[in-house]
Amino acid sequence: MATSTFDTLLQKIETRAARAGIIGLGYVGLPLAIAVARSGFAVTGFDIDPGKIVALEGRRSYIDAVRNEALAAEIEAGRFRATTDFAGLAECDVIIICVPTPLTKHRDPDLSFVEATSRSIAQHLRPGQLVALESTTYPGTTDDVVKVILEGTGLKSGSDFFVGFSPEREDPGNQHYHTATIPKVVAGDGPEALALMKAFYGAAVSTVVPVSSNATAEAVKLTENIFRSVNIALVNELKTVYAAMGIDVWEVIDAAKTKPFGYMPFYPGPGLGGHCIPIDPFYLTWKSREYELPTRFIELAGEINSAMPRYVVGKLAEALDMRAGKALSRSRVLVLGLAYKKNVADIRESPSLRLIEIIEERGGRADYHDPFVTEIPPTREYQALKGRKSVALTPEAVAGYDAVLVATDHDRVDYAALAKTASLIVDTRNVFDRLGLATDHVIKA
Repeated sequence: MATSTFDTLLQKIETRAARAGIIGLGYVGLPLAIAVARSGFAVTGFDIDPGKIVALEGRRSYIDAVRNEALAAEIEAGRFRATTDFAGLAECDVIIICVPTPLTKHRDPDLSFVEATSRSIAQHLRPGQLVALESTTYPGTTDDVVKVILEGTGLKSGSDFFVGFSPEREDPGNQHYHTATIPKVVAGDGPEALALMKAFYGAAVSTVVPVSSNATAEAVKLTENIFRSVNIALVNELKTVYAAMGIDVWEVIDAAKTKPFGYMPFYPGPGLGGHCIPIDPFYLTWKSREYELPTRFIELAGEINSAMPRYVVGKLAEALDMRAGKALSRSRVLVLGLAYKKNVADIRESPSLRLIEIIEERGGRADYHDPFVTEIPPTREYQALKGRKSVALTPEAVAGYDAVLVATDHDRVDYAALAKTASLIVDTRNVFDRLGLATDHVIKA
């Protein structure tokens, strides 16, 4: 029975007769859905947000990585459709979970989206399906949470259906790599599940990297993001130390990276943003408590990075006092860049939101300009900022602010004009020095 179910599903995948269901049509799910459709599979996208379905049916992509033309091509070819009706999961041979995995207020893993999605799948689970999780999480989630919920139906993993994990590796704004060209780590609950994962993802991406277990694959994703978190924390701490010594950390890094071995440059900033790096490390620190093992290095990195917005606002207040003779509580500040990284519209966990909050907690008034984000959408942690609109970056508008705080160095900004019109600039990205526009009224932070 197990071999027959496996062979039937494998043949469907290899002949592109399988229908794929992608649950969660956000920054991960929508690019994956289009990549899978391009490889020849029929794809159904599922999301609980009816607004997304309306946009997709109108051939309008809300994700920069998916162009409207690419979306329209797959819809018109009959390879992609989107719906809020999860009953369609029964038709899908491969089901991929791409839902958020945030933290609670106490920085514990919030698996509510994964659990709810798994229960939805369980309602429509049938023999001959492959269910894969892509959401970043702690080692053991796929086997101990997803698999357990699915087996609650009475069907068994490895015989009736198959379970796997493949961590997402999306990088918004990356012009060199996209979903189909980024190597894909895959794992499965048993050798047959792994074989199905390799066959399915191997049809849609250029390189598949199999590992021995779902827990290993889950650990791979955490390791990638912890690596970045720790190294960014290191340069953020060096920034504060070197600043006290009158040393420019960016000059130090630029010189250090000329070493052709044993060094990799990381750069400081106003804090960490994006869904992955500020959140994922805490999934491992939480899980490690089960084994009574401390994760001091990881937690220290989180503390340093989380402290950066307040450090930056402190430097802003100091600059206003020393250069303008004005208290932050009586100042108007323009935060330049709301997105967490340059040239994208992604504001998930953006430190800019925290910067605005801290400035206003201290009595100042903060507005923002971002060429990619015209209005602040609803967020879980910053509801009070919802609806604020981007200020036009005109010379008259800039002149009305006591300081401009550069939080994101978007390319769509005329920094030369800004240097001429702003009375004080606090630069957290070294953009003015990098462009040869450094002046006395530009302060690095």
